[in-house]
Amino acid sequence: MTEHNSCGHEAASNEEMRHSCIATVPIFNHLTAEEMNEIVKTTNSVAYAKGEAIYHAGEPSIGLQIVHKGRLKIYRLSETGKEQLVRILGPGDFTGELSLFSESVNDAYAEALEPIEICAMNRETLQQFLLKYPPISLKMLTEFSLRLLKSEQQSASIAMETVEMRIAMYLADQTEEQRSQLITLPMTRKDLASHLGTTPETVSRKLTEFEEAGWIEQETQREIRVLDLDALLLA
Repeated sequence: MTEHNSCGHEAASNEEMRHSCIATVPIFNHLTAEEMNEIVKTTNSVAYAKGEAIYHAGEPSIGLQIVHKGRLKIYRLSETGKEQLVRILGPGDFTGELSLFSESVNDAYAEALEPIEICAMNRETLQQFLLKYPPISLKMLTEFSLRLLKSEQQSASIAMETVEMRIAMYLADQTEEQRSQLITLPMTRKDLASHLGTTPETVSRKLTEFEEAGWIEQETQREIRVLDLDALLLA
């Protein structure tokens, strides 16, 4: 771990940053200002460089880690060493929650996709807050349910839909999420291929086919303009 710099201006703004971090998380943002401040005092901030490992599979899970700035990816490795993307986390998302219920080891890897800041809280401290403020537990259960639903939907899509449809549906979801016809892929094509259960070559080939059909326009490797959403979803 690379500790967040603690000198000068950064040290002065550290508590403010942690408060901002905690306030963005759905499991905490319903708390009163006094309760929020109590939680902020128990967290610490950690910074990671792009490409730096946040944790490895097989290591003991240290507790809850909340993304304040930047993005990270969580992935698993197959027996052959192939990377399987689990999910991408951005500001307000968190990982390490399973350690709250039992002492466990990480079953996946986490890596910074860009320079990021994380607020961390150890297992014992969060368990105390769960007992003190039951609504946090209910919010956390809601988050678990949403993650499980997304995971089941992704598994069903990979099993039942064609590659074309999986890519098309992903682009459609991004236009809705980003509220724009010009979307920025939140991950590399390699990670996108892993996420959709295919290969980077297939993703590139299908995007080229979509572009030749006049449904999309690839402005850069990561920026895509969706020109005909209806036709795309009939791919």
